Amino acid sequence: MWWRSVIFHAVTSGIILTVAVHCIWIVTWIIAKLAGWRLHYAPFGWTALALVLFFWALFAYGHYFGRYRYEVNRITFSHRALPRTFSGLRIVHISDLHVDSYLDRPEALDRIIDAVNAQEADIICFTGDLTTGPFREIEPFIPTLRRLKAKEGVVSIMGNHDFFIYSPEYRDDGERSAAADRLTRLEEDSLGWRVVRNSHIMLRRGGDSIAIAGVDNTNGGEGFATIQKGDLKRATEGLKGVFTVMMTHDPSHWRAEVLPCSEAQLTLSGHTHAAQFRIFGWSLANLFFSECDGRYDEGERTLYVNAGIGCTAPFRIDCPSEITVITLTAP
Repeated sequence: MWWRSVIFHAVTSGIILTVAVHCIWIVTWIIAKLAGWRLHYAPFGWTALALVLFFWALFAYGHYFGRYRYEVNRITFSHRALPRTFSGLRIVHISDLHVDSYLDRPEALDRIIDAVNAQEADIICFTGDLTTGPFREIEPFIPTLRRLKAKEGVVSIMGNHDFFIYSPEYRDDGERSAAADRLTRLEEDSLGWRVVRNSHIMLRRGGDSIAIAGVDNTNGGEGFATIQKGDLKRATEGLKGVFTVMMTHDPSHWRAEVLPCSEAQLTLSGHTHAAQFRIFGWSLANLFFSECDGRYDEGERTLYVNAGIGCTAPFRIDCPSEITVITLTAP
């Protein structure tokens, strides 16, 4: 339940901050004792209390207000391999919907969908994690998700949560795999999306074409270990010399495999949520991922990491949900 997550994070943060301050007090007390100084406890106790209250206030803001904010970020990606007929193509990139984040405020997800549709995308690329827990969390949001519209439709991939590896409702790999297949069918049949699972689709304009390729979740060795289901070779089969947009949920996969083993010019990822907590624009996810938030360029190739829409922890602090509009241009 969502309220259990709120209580867990509030209590855990309070304990961590209190213990941290008291560890400093113990070390300082030992040093003072050895040096023959007199050390008062009160400043440390009041500091611990102030830090806990401050963080709880910040947490309350992030829970009740921050997690419902969103922003539209716009970038331009220019590449000489892009056919001129596709210059001006608008990709709207979204990620990590985690629709259970909106069980208490479903109208907030409606506003996000309206904002995405307002960008008048040529194609919407969703880079995985439709839900957090069991399959049933998705069902109340089917009418809302069905409203996503783009000229070329919605293309989706499977993130780590889409394989239901964190839900105790599924007893073994067989049940989890069946649930993932059921999710794929739901996205395709009920939502009208195209799910690229270690495969690709082609967009055509006149005699020109570009590829939108996607792999199932694959971890590149950073962050926490997740399920390994990707097959990059299969996803890019026959795409040599073709301008390719690669969708891969975990951004660490870009440097580990996409860069050395494919020609994909533009890669789209999510997964990190930018830790849902930024400090003066710096993301806490930087502690765990080389590329975790925003745009990264390596020569003529680019990775964009979207900060996601929903939440896995029940707050967002200076890290609003993100809708990214990427305009492709031919130089």
